[in-house]
Amino acid sequence: MMKEVSKTIPELYGSLVFNDKVMRERLPKDTYKALHKTIQNGTHLELDVANTVAAAMKEWAIEHGATHFTHWFQPMTGFTAEKHDSFISPVGGGQVIMEFSGKELIKGEPDASSFPSGGLRATFEARGYTAWDPTSPAFIKDGSLYIPTAFCSYNGEALDKKTPLLRSMEALNKEALKVLHLLGNTKVKKVDTTIGSEQEYFLVDKDLYKKRKDLLFCGRTLIGAPAPKGQEMEDHYFGVLKPKVAAYMHDLDEELWKLGVPVKTKHNEVAPAQHELAPVFDTANVAVDHNQLTMEMMKKIADSHHLACLLHEKPFEGVNGSGKHNNWSLVTDSGENLLDPGKTPAENTQFLVFLMAVIAAVDDYADLMRVSVASAGNDHRLGANEAPPAIVSIFLGDELTSVLKSIEEGTDFLKQKQILMEIGAKVLPHFAKDTTDRNRTSPFAFTGNKFEFRMPGSALSVAEPNVILNTAVAESLSRIYEVLKDVPEEQMEEQIQELLKSMITQHKRILFNGNGYTDEWVEEAKKRGLFNLKSLPDALPQFIAEKNIDLFIKHRIFTKEEIYSRYEIILENYSKTIHIESLTMQDMVKKDFTPALFAYVSDVTKEALDKRKLLPSLSASYEEKIVQTLTESSEQIVLALAALTEDTKKAEQMEEPLETARYYHDSILKDMDTLRASVDQAEAIIPGSYLPYPTYDELLFSLR
Repeated sequence: MMKEVSKTIPELYGSLVFNDKVMRERLPKDTYKALHKTIQNGTHLELDVANTVAAAMKEWAIEHGATHFTHWFQPMTGFTAEKHDSFISPVGGGQVIMEFSGKELIKGEPDASSFPSGGLRATFEARGYTAWDPTSPAFIKDGSLYIPTAFCSYNGEALDKKTPLLRSMEALNKEALKVLHLLGNTKVKKVDTTIGSEQEYFLVDKDLYKKRKDLLFCGRTLIGAPAPKGQEMEDHYFGVLKPKVAAYMHDLDEELWKLGVPVKTKHNEVAPAQHELAPVFDTANVAVDHNQLTMEMMKKIADSHHLACLLHEKPFEGVNGSGKHNNWSLVTDSGENLLDPGKTPAENTQFLVFLMAVIAAVDDYADLMRVSVASAGNDHRLGANEAPPAIVSIFLGDELTSVLKSIEEGTDFLKQKQILMEIGAKVLPHFAKDTTDRNRTSPFAFTGNKFEFRMPGSALSVAEPNVILNTAVAESLSRIYEVLKDVPEEQMEEQIQELLKSMITQHKRILFNGNGYTDEWVEEAKKRGLFNLKSLPDALPQFIAEKNIDLFIKHRIFTKEEIYSRYEIILENYSKTIHIESLTMQDMVKKDFTPALFAYVSDVTKEALDKRKLLPSLSASYEEKIVQTLTESSEQIVLALAALTEDTKKAEQMEEPLETARYYHDSILKDMDTLRASVDQAEAIIPGSYLPYPTYDELLFSLR
């Protein structure tokens, strides 16, 4: 059976992708070379080449059942967008032919008026452009040929998440090549950033999901008493997959493999009903496309299995939320990983230079790193003991920390001797123990030959954090190059050592190998001068700080107008998100919860009165206690609901974006927490048969 499966998977993988293998087979040699040159070097693609590619792409797509094509892009909504056009072209006599031109492949003109622009264009300026990204292969889904594209305004400003990512990749490539060539590694022609995005998610029964307004409108539960059992037994993590979940994961794997998404790992996560999927590394822009596609397919496949996939960072109170670890590295065109320390990291000059470039980048732009993961959903998990703290720091592990310390102090590095693990049972194999442990509390951790950024939330596009990381590292490499560019060859090694020593002294404050969850670390971080930006309204003003604007403009990632447009879009999205949550909560409490509460109080009261009527000496103390407790809760609910309603109306009248966002954070969320506490306390007493929505017990433990 295993042999049969292993034969079919290679055939399945990428079968719906217009990848390099398909292009090599279907394109004339000259056309393939021209397209390959564009993909590798970013050179301009001539229209005659595009026409030939389009014709081959159309024929291949039609053979695979496609009738339409769409430019697939990633606007500032955080989701993907698509407009489908058919291949048909009328030729008279009631006949049509199937056509697809190079112009249609390269450029699309969707209406941009209804997408967020942050003031970049007036509402009446409707035209926008989508431009083909040939470095991310086209694919077929639901009978359409999907062409990954960038999205810009009529005047050329970026209206999407992909354009800045591509710009940041070019900036990093440019600066990395300058430093590599300075170090003598002149054969390298290109440096790419690679990403592997670990995606966490929840699965719940679809019928139960449909009965919860909060899940439907907000993606998270706004009320709900905890189940008797949560994650405290730690029995779900890496546990046996339930049959329904296993079937879902199997189909998801297959559909993603067809689309060329290299998904590899799947398992149960720590919270009940929570799971994780992780792919193999890929080039940054392709990996971002793949992650967007993964989130789409997760929801689609869940629906076909009568499930609902929840990607919100905190769908359930009291259990762990979901994140998306962003594994990031630098790889040359020859396959060399620039963050691989090798067997002797203390002697690996090239590795140490790039390592320090990353450390300096994260220290200098820690505020931007925090901004890149800020959202209304992610604010619920950052800083709790389920995710990294909101304070950005770097974990290197004992060995690399010792290497840097020896450089700073000018002493010899004494490498730790490898230790064989002695597990105790003779039948078990011996293996070498790693020189350092992993630190799950660190926001930014070195994990062997890459950095793992653990702050992104599960619903986030990984474009944003990688734009910031790429650009910040490009700036660090630019500064390193400026220091070393005029140093004579015979003095280079000595100057590099001096530079590394200086950089370690300057940036070691960002290094922290301890427990990021403790109060002591918060105090220590404050002494070190590190940012502790606890919420989006706290963090986002840093996006428009002068040093950060200068960074973006220098490396041509954003214009000043694009920076401020994103600033406004993010603030507006934050306020809108909490506004919808507030209205949904008010609606649920008024229309769903309080009728259930009153019905139960009425029935318990009737029960007590019937007892007394039957036999006056019978005790009704239990019923009286329930009525008293729920009556007190209902009074608290009335007050809290009134406060939330009034404060939400105030928020609706506010105009200044940052002031509004802060009001939603400081007042509306506080009102919602107060209301929830009273509702949850009462819900814990009311039988489930009275409630018109499913409880946490059902949502988290119903799948078999």
